[in-house]
Amino acid sequence: MQHTNPPDLPHELVCLRPLSRADLPAWYAYLTMPHVLEHTSWQLHSIDDLQQKFDGLESTDPASELRFAIVLRSSGELVGSIGFHSLSQPNKTAEIAYDLAPGVWGMGIAPSACAAMTDWAFDRLGVVRIQATALDSNTRTLRVLEKCGFQREGLLRNFRMVRGEPRNFWIYARLNPGQP
Repeated sequence: MQHTNPPDLPHELVCLRPLSRADLPAWYAYLTMPHVLEHTSWQLHSIDDLQQKFDGLESTDPASELRFAIVLRSSGELVGSIGFHSLSQPNKTAEIAYDLAPGVWGMGIAPSACAAMTDWAFDRLGVVRIQATALDSNTRTLRVLEKCGFQREGLLRNFRMVRGEPRNFWIYARLNPGQP
């Protein structure tokens, strides 16, 4: 789903903007690094696989994927993306996901972006629940979710095939504090 007004990101190094097809080379470059790929369920064989994501991102369907670019304020260079894999209008729920280039790991960008997107979705999109799934081995993401007030709800055993192997994922959720 296209959205031209991303949330404000209170981080000194980065800001959010709409993701564009011009970001594909930089996005693909870091997503295919082995130490990034091991923590994701991405199934990328070529840049064309990533190009197909833009069909959903450019859709006007309110249930389609919504994602923003995380860029350096100083240069506009893409260093990550964040958004919602799915948005359910009838259920008022969303599933958040993000990725970052390893050069900016450990700088507080992921918690800042996750918190901003979560608050924005509660306020602007009216969702009542945001959930996230993360590989059980992705300890960095588990810490980010916990810092952002997400609660661990359970282990999803053999939840997704990741590069041909069934893998376990933790599911986390945060409820809109403005809802009963």
